[in-house]
Amino acid sequence: MSFLIRVQIPDRPGILGAVASALGEIGADILSVDVVERASDMAIDDMVVELPSGRLPDILITAAESIDGVEVDAVRPYAGVLDTHRELELVEDIAAEPGNGLQIFAEGVPKIIRSGWAIVFGHHSGGAEQLAASSSAPQQGYLELPWLPLPRATILDGDEGWVPETWQELGTELAATPIGKPDRVLLAGRPGGPMFRAAEVARLAHLAGIVSVVLDD
Repeated sequence: MSFLIRVQIPDRPGILGAVASALGEIGADILSVDVVERASDMAIDDMVVELPSGRLPDILITAAESIDGVEVDAVRPYAGVLDTHRELELVEDIAAEPGNGLQIFAEGVPKIIRSGWAIVFGHHSGGAEQLAASSSAPQQGYLELPWLPLPRATILDGDEGWVPETWQELGTELAATPIGKPDRVLLAGRPGGPMFRAAEVARLAHLAGIVSVVLDD
């Protein structure tokens, strides 16, 4: 079974290799690594690893954190391998079928930023209307979104009153970005985390800006 493990790693030579070795010792096979965010003294990496049948994911945390200074932010099941070139493919798909662009965008975003789901909302008087959603998204249809219109991409508080109770119970992390205009937004959710990082939100905003140019408005 494959898992996505997000780790905070000190930015020192050899640390990533040490983590890889520790995971290898428990039989974990690293399928891919993606740098989410980098600072002067540390990095946030997403690693997709495959565990042998019967091994519990908790062992990934124990192995990774056996390396001095390494902290695990989250571990969750993951289907697929990280592919940092999907942005270009997604934009090309939307350009080829702009009339269905919002739906294509909603389906593509979870694969790029590793969210559980994505929903596109349009702002109307009294609330927000669902315009498109990924196949994995909760079926809300119509929501009160007090932060609409949205001037810029942002991380949202998953405990606020507008957040559906079921989302809160699952500990859903939320981020949103306007798609070309403040009253049309994409809302992405990660049930159970990990939290969205600033670099991920910036990546999402950049992608939404490009997509807005090729959409059939």
